[in-house]
This record gives sequence, structure tokens and C-alpha cells, in this order.
Amino acid sequence: MTTVEYNACVDMHADHVYRFILKNIRDEARAQDIIQEAFTRMWERREEVVFETSKSYLFTTAYRIMIDGIRKYKREQPMPEHIDQELYHERQYSDLGEILDEALKTLPEIQRTVILLRDYEGYNYDQIGQITGLNPSQVKVYIYRGRKKLKSLLTRLGVVA
Repeated sequence: MTTVEYNACVDMHADHVYRFILKNIRDEARAQDIIQEAFTRMWERREEVVFETSKSYLFTTAYRIMIDGIRKYKREQPMPEHIDQELYHERQYSDLGEILDEALKTLPEIQRTVILLRDYEGYNYDQIGQITGLNPSQVKVYIYRGRKKLKSLLTRLGVVA
């Protein structure tokens, strides 16, 4: 990959990768750090990376950096158990996007990731498998289970009939 191709890759894909990571970890500073690290790694391996597959390389690299960070964070601090009751409160939602974001937070990490890659970023099952290290059948199962859980949760909240 040439310097011109690298710069084009940054221009074309930085926002998409950032949004994907931010949706998963919901921390702007950490998301920026992850994206910076992903682009740094791509620059260090620019001789090996083909421009046509640079988007997939970036998503894969950023995803793996994010997972490593999450695992490190889990070891350092215990996470409180999630209670579905957190979603039941008196506040009325007026924005479906906000409701979906809250519902996505309740999904297990892998289900949230594959749904975001499929429904928000438009990747196909094979591409998601390459990014996450899963086979296409596993990707389909995680997407199905995640969507099923989202539908169930949204039905309980009265958003979906």
C-alpha cells in the first residue's frame, strides 16, 4: 500500500470504524485510541496490506484491539451483574435510536458486535466471520439469537407489538 492509498483509506474508513467501536464500548476517548492504534498497525504493515482489502483489515484490527482492551478491563475491575430491570423506568422514550442503543447494551458482546457489523455497517456473513474469527454459521446463529433477544426486550418495553 502506498502513502497515497493509506491516506485515502484513512479518509474513506476512519468514521465507519470509529462509529463501530464507539457503539461497542461507548467511550469516545477509548474508541479514538483504538482507531489510532488500528491505523498505526496498518501503517506499520503497509507493505503487506492490499488497498482493496484495507477496510476489512481495519475493522478486524480495531475489533481485536477492542476485545483485548475489554478483556484487560474485565481482569482489572469486576463488572456488576446486569439486571434487565434497569430498562424499566418511568422515563418515556421519544427516539427509537435511543431505545435500540439501550437494548443493544444488554446483548452479550459477540451478539452486539455481529449485529452492528451486519445491520449498521452492512457486512456479509463471510466478512463478519473474517473480522471476528467466527465461521459464517456461527455468525448467523449469533445474529439470530441477538435479534431474537432484542425483539423480546423491545416487546416487553412495549416498543414492538
